[in-house]
Amino acid sequence: MSNLVVKIKHHANLTGELRKALQIANYAIKNRYKLSSANVSYIGLPSAISNQILRKYGKNKKCKHINPDKIKLIAPSQSIKINSNQIRIIPLKLNLINESKYKIIKVNQIELDNTYAYVCFEQEDQEQLKTNQYIGVDLNATSHCAVVGDPTYGKVIKLGKQASHIHKKYKALRSSLQKQGLYKKLKKTKGKETRKVKDINHKISKQIVQFAKDNNCGIKLEKLTGIRNSKKNHKSFRYTLNSWSYYQLGSMIAYKALLKGIPVQYIDPAYTSQNCSRCGHLGKRNGKVFKCVNCGHTGHADVNASFNIAKSNAVISTTEKRIGSNGTTEVPMRQRNV
Repeated sequence: MSNLVVKIKHHANLTGELRKALQIANYAIKNRYKLSSANVSYIGLPSAISNQILRKYGKNKKCKHINPDKIKLIAPSQSIKINSNQIRIIPLKLNLINESKYKIIKVNQIELDNTYAYVCFEQEDQEQLKTNQYIGVDLNATSHCAVVGDPTYGKVIKLGKQASHIHKKYKALRSSLQKQGLYKKLKKTKGKETRKVKDINHKISKQIVQFAKDNNCGIKLEKLTGIRNSKKNHKSFRYTLNSWSYYQLGSMIAYKALLKGIPVQYIDPAYTSQNCSRCGHLGKRNGKVFKCVNCGHTGHADVNASFNIAKSNAVISTTEKRIGSNGTTEVPMRQRNV
């Protein structure tokens, strides 16, 4: 089972309820040892929702202040009923229509702002594909974000070249705004860049998983933990490396693959970019060009690395082993707009 989040427009005016929720959240922060809905009943929000808000903010000791724009109503599973494609939130007397491609059977909880309902639910994963064939995904900080290689048929796809242009654009913009002292605009540009990169990562991961599904293959990724800590990286490369999220893209590939029944394996990244994908001997890499001094093979360095990743037997971990304490598979929750 996987936990997913679907965003549904609810077409209801919840301004009054959200104002009450903010009051309860502020009470929870000031009275962390009085987290009972009876203590806030005078505010007038249904107790099922009040309890959730009290727990969320009262038990979070790091929370000292609440942004009114971020407050949400929280409905627990026991106050939600599902009938076909209709979801009813009983305390709010609110009906939602599920127009997504997912069949929602059990809802864990629903959070609501004044426009959307964020429905967290469980979905059964597809039966995992049994295969010995894998595609390799080489993640890069420069040029294409991901280069995918299928050594069985020699197929290659290169994805996400626009990401580096986005980072360069926003880096220059932030530098200009910082010199002018426009710090509010500076903060907004960071948010825009983050959203654009996330959108790119969503599209890249979707294409990679679909490529694997179309070719009946699993996916192999490098285990890149600790790559940011390397002291050998040039300053300009370190900026690019830290401004693009390897973890985010890897997580997106993992959960999308799991939902489609595609196995994902993580391999040791040692020598994947230096060995020849044809003969296995150590070669020479100069920028994006790889040359093998043993067999004479010459090709694109990232393509060579993706083939090595696909062929590697140095498996460190797989998504199949990521099982939670309640027996469900743990994958990052995704959010879909409806």
